[in-house]
Amino acid sequence: MNTTSKTLILALLLAAGVACGYSKPKTTMPAISQLNPGTATAGGAQFQLEVDGTNFAANAIVYFNGVAEPTTVVSASKLEAMIPASAIMNAGMVPVTVTNPGTGGMYGTGSVTSAPMNFTVN
Repeated sequence: MNTTSKTLILALLLAAGVACGYSKPKTTMPAISQLNPGTATAGGAQFQLEVDGTNFAANAIVYFNGVAEPTTVVSASKLEAMIPASAIMNAGMVPVTVTNPGTGGMYGTGSVTSAPMNFTVN
């Protein structure tokens, strides 16, 4: 076998290896555009928070001040989360994020989290 044949075989093996999907698929990054309501009164009752944005996965989770809240995925651009009264006991700015969980397995994707949007507790 000559050098040209060996080089060609090596190139084909490398191309096949790359084409087999050894790169990790990516989870789409969610983005928050609006919170509704955007404020709540400290010491108030629990409330439903609507999170509008883009790229929300079917299993997206809303985090309110770092705590995962029960989330309903309405669409890829709208989530609803029930925020307990205990989460708004004190006035201040509270970060809200959305996480699209990754998938498991050897070739699964990693979870991705949106940039935070601040919610105001008055």
